[in-house]
Amino acid sequence: MAKKQPDTNIPQHEIEALARCLLPEIQKFFESPEGQKEFEEWKAQRAKETEKKRSV
Repeated sequence: MAKKQPDTNIPQHEIEALARCLLPEIQKFFESPEGQKEFEEWKAQRAKETEKKRSV
C-alpha cells in the first residue's frame, strides 16, 4: 500500500532536498549529550502525561 503524500504546493524534490540537508543536523543533535538529555526529559514528561490521562 503506497503512502499518500499530503496535498501541498511544494514539489516533492524540494521536500526531499530539504530533508537531505536537515537530517544529518538532527541526527548530530540527538547523538550529542545535550540532545540525549533533552530527549530523556521529553520522554519523562510524556510518560507523566500518559499516566495522568490513564488515571482519569
